[in-house]
Amino acid sequence: MLRSTYTTAAFVLLCASVSANGTYDVEVLDDNTNSLHQRLHTAKMDLWTRGNYKHMQSSNSCVDCEDSDLLLAQVEELEREVYWSSMRLGSVSNVRHEFFKNEQSRCLELDCPFDVVSGTKNLFNMRGGANVVANTIDSKLKELILKYGNDFKEAILQNEKEHAEDCNISCDAFYCAPKDTQPVIESNVTVTSYNFGATPPEDFANVFGFPLDIIKVSDNSLFPAEEAASVVKMAEEEGVANNEYKSGKYRLGGDWLVNLPKTREWFNSRLESTFFPLISNLFPEIVSSPSVLRAHSVSLLKYNASHPRTDVHIDNGILAMTVAMTPKNEYVGGGTFFEHMGIDDVLPMDVGHGTFRPGSVRHGGHKVTKGTRYILGAFLLIEDRVEHVRRLKNRGSELRRIPDLEMAAKHFEWALGINPKCTTCLKDWAEILLTQKRYGEAEEKIRQVLELLEEKDSDALFSLGVILSEAGKDDESIEAYTKSVKLNAEDVELCYNLGIKLGAKGDIKGEMAMYARATTIDPTFGGAWLNWGTALAESGNMEDAEVMFLKGLECPEVKPKAMMNLGLVYSKKAELSAA
Repeated sequence: MLRSTYTTAAFVLLCASVSANGTYDVEVLDDNTNSLHQRLHTAKMDLWTRGNYKHMQSSNSCVDCEDSDLLLAQVEELEREVYWSSMRLGSVSNVRHEFFKNEQSRCLELDCPFDVVSGTKNLFNMRGGANVVANTIDSKLKELILKYGNDFKEAILQNEKEHAEDCNISCDAFYCAPKDTQPVIESNVTVTSYNFGATPPEDFANVFGFPLDIIKVSDNSLFPAEEAASVVKMAEEEGVANNEYKSGKYRLGGDWLVNLPKTREWFNSRLESTFFPLISNLFPEIVSSPSVLRAHSVSLLKYNASHPRTDVHIDNGILAMTVAMTPKNEYVGGGTFFEHMGIDDVLPMDVGHGTFRPGSVRHGGHKVTKGTRYILGAFLLIEDRVEHVRRLKNRGSELRRIPDLEMAAKHFEWALGINPKCTTCLKDWAEILLTQKRYGEAEEKIRQVLELLEEKDSDALFSLGVILSEAGKDDESIEAYTKSVKLNAEDVELCYNLGIKLGAKGDIKGEMAMYARATTIDPTFGGAWLNWGTALAESGNMEDAEVMFLKGLECPEVKPKAMMNLGLVYSKKAELSAA
């Protein structure tokens, strides 16, 4: 919920306040041309645009009363409130922003909705899951066809068709081993295994046994540091450092290997000699031979102070790999962490070392504050294993964007029929329910996610905070946001929303601390500058409020409101100087 704008005589606006139609002047209004009722409505709308909703359905409104003096008094009271009030922005009310690119501006992000080889839109933007009971996937699918009918059957057939097409495309760009190739790797390669978390991988979960020590990190380098330096130099000569892409809430440097032919040639040689044999040995539960592995999406990413990190995410393949291409002594910060282990528990990985894992574990990259760090990331498919839940879930996400919410919900239901523990399916379904204002059902699904993941999912806690806020459960919303911040204090929208909730409860110090954190994470997040300045102004600190509004002027999305608030500050400062 939004905090009401301040109504004390704190500011005087130098210029006339502007209404929705651009003609409202609070000082001079001719009653001959503007009725009292119109003036009352205009004043309410002006307050509404500033985030003050309390008058929109006021029970003491005099709109229908016959006493024109009483009506005039109410109109003038509201106009004075407009005169003294400032602009404030509301919370981020959608669960998470989604990023889409056209074919001319392909994304280089870990949940990219475009095929990186063909440039066509595909469904590889989030992970799904598989059957978690003893039945084979085939028998489970037959059972569900009887339950859900022909639409479900057609969706399964479409999954199989798209999977085959994607595997063929992969072999056009990347090395694919001959049939029945046996894994042979160098004997000096050893790995340390780390726990995957509270739930097994969402795909083919039934084949992974507990304990789930299936995050694999090499103890030694998979190739010499000199080789890595040569590859980075070659990629830079091919222009890798000149590219920039949006990845979640951040911008990254780097490029797809399909655009770097010499670098891709090196990678293909290492797929044959090192990566495919090693992965086949590390995951014999699901990889029958190196010949079934497919490198579907491969990129070389560049991190530095201007392109510092990724947000917490999951990868878009049944298996994923990350290989360090830069020595640790060449940069400060950086490193991969897994959310369930804790954000400060960074995996040790020097140049040439690699991490191999199922793609559905939530992880992120720490901020690089100095120097440059290159990593190679690849998402893998398995030719003889179709990821039905992921494809159903992602098709449901596509249907949401049309929007066809009913069919989208069906796809999430089908995916959960195969794997009731598909947390991404539950979260996406909750977003639909939130859109439909079915807050109780949305809350139930998000709480299922948090129970499955032992509350170690900052995005799910953020979503819960949004849902509870929309439902009017402010204290519970603050609790959810606070838990999320403890998991991921680098989420700008999260810090901003928590700041708004704390301000609404009267915790001004906590509110401003969250805005300070938000603007540190993203100095271009205008809403935080605007609301921070408003909170300072309400506290009587005009000097610092001026600074915040000036920062807001640099953010196009809030510039008009920042300008209005700045006018209020200057007017108040002039008034104080004259006193």
